[in-house]
Amino acid sequence: MSIFNKLQEPVFLRESSNAKRQLEQLKAVDCSGLSKELAAELELNIKSLELGIKGEENIIFELKHSHMPMYVLHDLHLEHAGLLVQIDFLVFTQACTFVIECKNLSGNIEINTKGDFILSNSYGKEQGIYSPLTQNQRKLDLIKYFCTSGRRGIVWETGFRWLFKYFFSSLIVLANDGTIINDKYAKKGIKSKVIRRDALIAHIRKVKKHTSFLFTDYSGKIMKSNAEFLLDSHIEREIDYAAKYRAESIGVSQQPFTISTEAVVNQELSVSYTCPECNAVMTIKTRKRDGVKFWGCPNYYVKCSGSVTHDYVNMD
Repeated sequence: MSIFNKLQEPVFLRESSNAKRQLEQLKAVDCSGLSKELAAELELNIKSLELGIKGEENIIFELKHSHMPMYVLHDLHLEHAGLLVQIDFLVFTQACTFVIECKNLSGNIEINTKGDFILSNSYGKEQGIYSPLTQNQRKLDLIKYFCTSGRRGIVWETGFRWLFKYFFSSLIVLANDGTIINDKYAKKGIKSKVIRRDALIAHIRKVKKHTSFLFTDYSGKIMKSNAEFLLDSHIEREIDYAAKYRAESIGVSQQPFTISTEAVVNQELSVSYTCPECNAVMTIKTRKRDGVKFWGCPNYYVKCSGSVTHDYVNMD
């Protein structure tokens, strides 16, 4: 008998989140000694974290009330070959394993024919955002390489590599109930990967219905084995997210964040650097309070788990 026939309800093998610890640290900062700009930045970061946590809690609610057999890993950190990724949710089901990227955006999302994601607010202002599908694909690639790097035997890894496209699927879940998705002109392959959170369970059931003929009792064991293997590979990270704010508050000088002229020239010549945490292409930014230039992650305090420690990167 399949292991999933015995399992009737969702099982969270990991439910905790580093984001909550990060939020607690930031809220504990004494803002009285901060500059106006840094205090505003701290407030914005707190609001962004609160939105992100609320969005993930909405998804947890949907999964817990799905009444479906599944294993869930929340806020997983994996490292391979010097690359570290943070995964919002890994949901192991009878259909496949869903790699879920949670987006709790304030505004509506339009996906055009090119696959670009455009966010518009209530005032009609539009801005392009980094594609969450591209972000998720990098996580899928790392999971694949991570699980086939000589850890579990050549036979298992060969089979895993061959079946990977059946066992793992990218899914972007918009957790804000007020968000409207306009994907009229998006390609079919993109439409199927971007859904609202209230459609999450229906989507999982639909995928299960269309793929159930592929899976046997053995595949159920593989799903559970993968879940436990990736959970055992999770890296707990001890980061003081509020360190720079506390240092500023008590007047402790920070390490200078500078960028060389050569690095600026290289940027103009399209030489790029990637964030060591989320692999996003970093850009040159200017710190408001003193005009210092630095390489910054575009996912700063939004999705990048290491954004606090890697927001300023000295390229000298």
